Amino acid sequence: MSDKKVRSRRDFLVSISRLAATGFVAAATATTAAAISRSVRQLESSEKQTEATAEETVDALEGAYGLHPGQRRNHTKGVGALGTFVGNPEVREISRSALFSGEKLDIVARFSIAGGDPMASDTEKSPRGMALEFRLPDGSLHHMTMLSTPMFFAAVPQTFLDKFIALAIDPATGKPDLAKFKEFEASHPDNVLQTNFLQENNPPPSYANCAFYGIHAFKFINDAGKTTIVKFRFVPQDGEKQLSNAQLTSMSPNFLEQALIERTHKGPVNWDMIVTIGEPGDPETNPTLLWPKNRREMKAGTLTLTSATPSNLAGSYEINYDPLIMADGIAPTDDPVLLFRSPSYATSHTRRVRGL
Repeated sequence: MSDKKVRSRRDFLVSISRLAATGFVAAATATTAAAISRSVRQLESSEKQTEATAEETVDALEGAYGLHPGQRRNHTKGVGALGTFVGNPEVREISRSALFSGEKLDIVARFSIAGGDPMASDTEKSPRGMALEFRLPDGSLHHMTMLSTPMFFAAVPQTFLDKFIALAIDPATGKPDLAKFKEFEASHPDNVLQTNFLQENNPPPSYANCAFYGIHAFKFINDAGKTTIVKFRFVPQDGEKQLSNAQLTSMSPNFLEQALIERTHKGPVNWDMIVTIGEPGDPETNPTLLWPKNRREMKAGTLTLTSATPSNLAGSYEINYDPLIMADGIAPTDDPVLLFRSPSYATSHTRRVRGL
């Protein structure tokens, strides 16, 4: 894709952010979770007629961001990191997973910017990602893929696919059709809560100052076979911070990678893993909806990162962070978006390792 088309697309994304803050999604701000839930049920019904396949999704990402051979189709821009995780054995009350043995586990991490543009600006009001590969003593792996937003933008796979179809680059103009994206926003109310969150919360000055959320609900299974529905997040010990509006206009478009590398040079960077325990009636299969704030929580462990490396040099570069690679004692719910992500990741990984 030409530099002109890349710039045009970035300009379009900036215009979307401004419109979202002042225009076409403003009317949806007061939409209640109940109304969104009703709309989601309608979307689920339509999904039975139109299946969003992994191939279609990866094709749509390439149509929206261009083809960048050998690179991820989504969360393309990133930085790698290495460290350890020590779980809290008290969590074995609800999960027999070796993550919570109390032993120090090696971690290969990756931080990223959402979207398929390898030149995306770090000042964009878009989600940040953190992916973790836990390497267990028996040689097995566990993956976690998280976002800087506590909710996702899609309750069903079709919404995910439709978003990137709406962002497709028009060959005649070199940029997406704003009218098509407006239509997507208006017809997919499940994306509203994340859109509002991104408009109300500026990006962090460093990945070390960002909380990351699992967004989906998961099953924790203990030694007795009892299942507990949970969500989790990682909270930075450096504190959560946001850039001011003035800082957003003055920051380098590539500040996040350097900020993390410099931070690790000063010493280890830590996050507390917090597990939230669900109660009957809490949404288990809709990642766009939040749980009540009064749920019981446990500190599940501490993530410590000791070094960071540019993406193409990092050990995380070749890893497919498949969210369904899970150690014994942790299992997925029937969340259709979580289950859909795995084959989409696999399709993207297959293409990039082939140099496509």
